[in-house]
Amino acid sequence: MHVATSPAFKENAHKALADAGLQKALARSGPSFIARRASAVAGLPEFEELRNIARDIKNHAIENLDFYLEEYEAKVIAAGGQVHWCPDADAARAAVLAICQRVGARTVTKGKSMIGEEIAINAHLERHGIVPIETDLGEYIIQLRDELPSHIIAPAFHLNMEDWEEAFRKHHTDLPADRSLAERRDILIEARTRLRSKFLAADVGITGANFLIAETGSSVIVTNEGNGDLTQTLPRVHIVLASIEKCVPTIEDTTSLLRLLARSATGQDFSVYTTFSTGVRRPGDLDGPDEYHVVLIDNGRSAMIGTEFQEMLRCIRCAACMNHCPVYGAVGGHAYGWVYPGPMGSVLTPGLLGVDKAGHLPNASTFCGKCESVCPVKIPLPKLMRHWREREFERHLSPTAYRTNLGLWAFFARRPSLYRLATRIGAKALALLGRKRGRLASLPFAAGWTEGRDLPTPEGDTFFARYARAQRDGTH
Repeated sequence: MHVATSPAFKENAHKALADAGLQKALARSGPSFIARRASAVAGLPEFEELRNIARDIKNHAIENLDFYLEEYEAKVIAAGGQVHWCPDADAARAAVLAICQRVGARTVTKGKSMIGEEIAINAHLERHGIVPIETDLGEYIIQLRDELPSHIIAPAFHLNMEDWEEAFRKHHTDLPADRSLAERRDILIEARTRLRSKFLAADVGITGANFLIAETGSSVIVTNEGNGDLTQTLPRVHIVLASIEKCVPTIEDTTSLLRLLARSATGQDFSVYTTFSTGVRRPGDLDGPDEYHVVLIDNGRSAMIGTEFQEMLRCIRCAACMNHCPVYGAVGGHAYGWVYPGPMGSVLTPGLLGVDKAGHLPNASTFCGKCESVCPVKIPLPKLMRHWREREFERHLSPTAYRTNLGLWAFFARRPSLYRLATRIGAKALALLGRKRGRLASLPFAAGWTEGRDLPTPEGDTFFARYARAQRDGTH
């Protein structure tokens, strides 16, 4: 089981910045997500209107979550399935293990599931003699390398072709050593060949869920590889892992959200496969499971309802926020130290692990606002990160130097005349220090900031002086 390293974010980030392979991967893959999303959004004139609709759908679902979850369970039971209510990760792991042991499962195929990563289900099954096999291509190599995903839709975002080749040669030792793995197609064919027999032999299939539909008792997954369909239709038992906030009222609501999901995530109009699953195999069905189980996981979500962090539960896991985040783009996903990276992780992780363990994450932001501007359900991520910063400060978890300096600033801010005088003196002093080069390569008390950039020297008057002059001249 991977231990969360969120408390060591600063150390993780320094290592990430010095990792040449990671920097190569980030530079190669990052811009493509941004360009594809922009193109997809430009092709849908009603995209902004859909964002408002999606926000309202999710808000309504969360505000009435108890009602819709009960309706969902009733529909699942009516379709021959069973819902397992799990308050935390321990209960969820126990529920999955009990199902697998009852049916005598030896191997389990898995579709990509972030909640599966959150509850560390693979490690739990392995400890009890059950072999879990990741079938998403990115998750498959992550499993081979014994790593956490670095991205919520592209788990192997941090890897380059040479990393794939190294992992495949290390683990697929029964194949010819001189085989070519120089092209993406070579990697794909080898993985497909390796996984085909696993699909056919699996006793249980585990998937996540992008949405749960209260109206029909259906679970919905979106994939581009088809592995999710094979995972949930070939084994005798299908287990859906889902957190409670994935529940939405109707099929119509779901289709509205789907119109935003792929466009925001991968720049596609729709993912290649969008699959609705409802209950067990019925008479006349050509495929499908004999047992259908939904392991419904809270694990801290209900505690967010009614708080300033409730809006985070709108998230549909598209990753648009991290794709556009300059901090994620510089350090990648593993620096965040747990399952959820980027801006959404900077809000969600403190809620699930505690701000004492993940307080660095909401501080790892430029607050440029890009994450909020691209979020398909309009989550105000910068505002929520500020709330976590306030919680951290209130609990005296922030560094002493930070608290001291903030207290010093507050002293001046409460005294406007003194503040204006201090800023005027400070600006003139900085201008004097940097008069030769026009910028400062280092600055007392700000070495961390100037380590990676120069500070332009101030020019002209302070804002307050200019504003006062404009008021006098009548030009404001």
